[in-house]
Amino acid sequence: MGKEGNQGEGATEPEAPMPTFRWEEIQKHNLRTDKWLVINRKVYNISKWSSRHPGGQRVIGHYAGEDATDAFLAFHRNPGFVRKFMKPLLIGELAPEEPSQDRGKNSQITEDFRALRKTAEDMNLFKSNQLFFLLHLAHTIAMESVAWFILFYFGNGWIPTIVTGFILAISQAQAGWLQHDYGHLSVYKKSVWNRIIHKFIIGHFKGASANWWNHRHFQHHAKPNIFHKDPDVNMLHVFVLGKWQPIEYGKKKLKYLPYNHQHEYFFLIGPPLLIPLYFQYQNIRTMILRKDWVDLAWVISYYTRFFITYIPFYGVLGAILFLNFIRFLESHWFVWVTQMNHIVMEIDREPYRDWFSSQLAATCNVEQSFNDWFSGHLNFQIEHHLFPTMPRHNLPKIALLVRSLCAKHSIEYQEKPLLRALQDIIGSLRKSGQLWLEAYLHK
Repeated sequence: MGKEGNQGEGATEPEAPMPTFRWEEIQKHNLRTDKWLVINRKVYNISKWSSRHPGGQRVIGHYAGEDATDAFLAFHRNPGFVRKFMKPLLIGELAPEEPSQDRGKNSQITEDFRALRKTAEDMNLFKSNQLFFLLHLAHTIAMESVAWFILFYFGNGWIPTIVTGFILAISQAQAGWLQHDYGHLSVYKKSVWNRIIHKFIIGHFKGASANWWNHRHFQHHAKPNIFHKDPDVNMLHVFVLGKWQPIEYGKKKLKYLPYNHQHEYFFLIGPPLLIPLYFQYQNIRTMILRKDWVDLAWVISYYTRFFITYIPFYGVLGAILFLNFIRFLESHWFVWVTQMNHIVMEIDREPYRDWFSSQLAATCNVEQSFNDWFSGHLNFQIEHHLFPTMPRHNLPKIALLVRSLCAKHSIEYQEKPLLRALQDIIGSLRKSGQLWLEAYLHK
């Protein structure tokens, strides 16, 4: 008896078995105040914590009731570190008989994609060349310096002003692609350094809020081209996109604008107004409502620097007009580049696809050439969406492997010349507008 007593004193109590859940139960928890999701077969209750999620509560909430494993790996530079903070949210695991994928998603595609990701890691494709990004920052600063020197040396006549405006628009576009890199945590190994430099570039060089960009852009990556989840396809009744939305609007007799002419008025209210009007309004409104004073301070530093530099040449009113001229030019560049990869693809309600298939359905590529610089490597949109934390200079290296995986599973890998990609934007708007008109006139 004494021997048995000693064993009892030194023994630890066995851990209670972890609760198990079926997908049928998990999928019920996809409400605003009740959210569960699955990562590596572990079930997490994020209902209360989602409001504290660094990437915003919407982006994580879009995966409520689903397997979020691949999205989790895609967005986090150091998943092992993040898992330490997930333990308090763990409530159970999938029942042994349950598949790892919900809603009949293709498990073989998922398995092959994760093997591809492992190959990319083995090839060090998530390791950045920091000199590459430093040179991009340097050439952006150099363009701003050249722009000032032109006015200083030649004066503020029409020709120097127009030339300077174009140079500054190029600088702003390139700063936009650069902040995109840091926003995706693709430059430094430590996320905190990426976030600091991101705030500096988007705030001090572009006059925009890093948090506003993060919360908006990560939703786009999580659920690209999905209505009510991707803010980039929420066109506020100005445009109807894809096939489902125009038909729905037509059936309901919704006519906020003559959508059958949207491919024509796109030139008037799309590229010219997105950055100068809509983005600026959204930025200021978001920072004030969320009391994001740090981002607001960075934005103020941008405007302070700009007006100190250009008021001596143009006066206050002239400097304001000059700023909006620059943004007018940049907005055209930004809209055409960002829309050539998405607006021409499938835009619909939530289809619940696996990560690989969902990104391929919503993105296409543009052929490599000077497009790499022109679009900030967003011509490799497919690879960027599959691996958003991969440094952009490595996207061409993984492209062949992605193409091979698409061929294996008979998934279309779209790549086109630049001019064709730009033309397809207008063609897509024309088709959607015609679908709306037919549904609208149908009795």
